Amino acid sequence: AKIFELDQLPPDSLILTVSAVGAPSANQTATPVHFVRAVELIMDRLHGKVGGLMTNELGGIAVVNGLVQSAILGVPVIDAACNGRAYPIGTMGAMGLSMQDGFISRQAAVGGKDIAHVEIYAEGELSTISRLIIRASAEAGGLIAVARNPLPVSYVKENAAVGALSQAVQLGRIYLRAQTAEERVKNVAEALNGEVIACGRVDSVELSLRNGLDVGSILIKGLELSFWNEYMTLERGDERLATFPDLIMTMDAETGRPVSSAEVKQGQEIFVFTVPKEELNLGAGMSDPNLFYDVEKVTGKEIVRYVFQKEL
Repeated sequence: AKIFELDQLPPDSLILTVSAVGAPSANQTATPVHFVRAVELIMDRLHGKVGGLMTNELGGIAVVNGLVQSAILGVPVIDAACNGRAYPIGTMGAMGLSMQDGFISRQAAVGGKDIAHVEIYAEGELSTISRLIIRASAEAGGLIAVARNPLPVSYVKENAAVGALSQAVQLGRIYLRAQTAEERVKNVAEALNGEVIACGRVDSVELSLRNGLDVGSILIKGLELSFWNEYMTLERGDERLATFPDLIMTMDAETGRPVSSAEVKQGQEIFVFTVPKEELNLGAGMSDPNLFYDVEKVTGKEIVRYVFQKEL
């Protein structure tokens, strides 16, 4: 696999976003073969004219999105992401395309086993196709491989989180240099200009699968973390401490390893830390207030006012 800067590609090259879509708690129903096949479905319709692959986000296993496809198909991975953090719905990672009237989204999705196997290529209005893909992930067992929205280099430069992949590599090196769990958490938080909020045992975890995505909450030391795949809010009583797209992160207190919302268990001792959205490398998809009303509907938490208070 090759990792390229955007400037290394011809200006007329098309960049394809690659992703896994579904619930973190779901069984693994997408294999490397599925991830390659999703890219092939798009390339077939573009007659091979794809110059680079880009991960949708920097979250969980997403940091390695594109590496397998690149190694097999010979298409380079680009040092960029739709967002420099994870997010629950595809339109948030569409780099502002949700605000462009008339944009036609092209998406391919592959996953599932035996009779639950799904292989889809779809074109249409962005939000409609994104909902279709989430539905397909549920039908396939919870997680599918996706390739979507080929875009020219010029658009990606202006609207993606450029340099997010190299930042993740640097952050990983900082993490690995630490000797203890506490040092790992502290070093990562400091590198991102974040703040460690608490460390303690988890009092309770509520998690349910809703429309193909994880929804729930975690209680720890008087704090409540709500999530919709990713953590959406952090509150202490009536005080809002962080609101998506602020980064709210949990890490195991014994090992220092990151633990996602789907992995946290009651009685587990974890660190909670936050990073303000202003310190994150975000793409243009996070600038559309309309996409955040869905978060309010799902979590029951007020979101838009906290995120867009200056614009509203």
